[in-house]
Amino acid sequence: MEGRIGSSGAVEDRIRALPCWRGRIEIAPMKGGISNESYLVSDGAGRHVVRFGKDYPFHHVFRERELMTARAAHAAGFGPEVRYAEPGVMVSAYLGAKTFAAKDVAAGRRRVAELLRRFHAEMPAKVSGAAFLFWPFHVVRDYARTLEAGGSRMVPHLPGYLALAAELEAAQVPLPIVFGHNDLLPANILDDGNRLWLIDYEYAGFSTAMFDLAGATSNAGLPPEEAEDFLHAYFGGTPDPAIRRSHAAMQCASLLREAMWSMVSELHLAAPGADYAGYTGENLDRLEKALDRYRTTYGKHTK
Repeated sequence: MEGRIGSSGAVEDRIRALPCWRGRIEIAPMKGGISNESYLVSDGAGRHVVRFGKDYPFHHVFRERELMTARAAHAAGFGPEVRYAEPGVMVSAYLGAKTFAAKDVAAGRRRVAELLRRFHAEMPAKVSGAAFLFWPFHVVRDYARTLEAGGSRMVPHLPGYLALAAELEAAQVPLPIVFGHNDLLPANILDDGNRLWLIDYEYAGFSTAMFDLAGATSNAGLPPEEAEDFLHAYFGGTPDPAIRRSHAAMQCASLLREAMWSMVSELHLAAPGADYAGYTGENLDRLEKALDRYRTTYGKHTK
């Protein structure tokens, strides 16, 4: 397995050895990550977040691209400043902001929709280097290959997951290409009391808006009427029936992708305290409920 960087003593030694500190430092672990390790570090210049992470090719995660995107997000006004980086480590400004939970996304859904609308429109001017495409249905298909090659316990279920992905992909409508965050768990949205921020850019890349819109609403468990209000805020008006159907299908795809992410993590990651098998089951349960709602409302879509 991958994903660990060493004992707590070794981690603190590595943090203390970074050349970016001013004076004496204090280190405290941060909670929340299920694939990376983060620490809050205070020094003479203030407070900082130290984030450790390797390349995870099995998840299509490459830290050089994440670093570029984090810097672009700060330049565009969406993310904290990156203060130092070296292979495997990124040091960012600590915002002291509230981390969103599902209930906060629900309550602030129109603010989140506006944040995403601006992020999608403004980020392309700031990103650099070779373009990265994030298409969730390709991700699901590639995860299936990784799971089969690794002898996952979920191999017998893969044909069903691939058939479902094809069904949900067929329900998508053409939309403009934007730059998406593509990992809109509630905890990746922060509120400092004046504005919202986005963090964690491992999966950011060019896509349509729909995966972000579906991820934000499905990961927060928004009921249909709140999801409709969220879409109204994003599109600036009542979405047409094709958009609503596409969004409902992508909500299912978002949960399928998250479940398969966890299945792959079962094979390859060992983050402290993470229960990947439990997270897999949780997302499969949510997928079953979302898929039942989708098919009850729209039927089964085929090409």
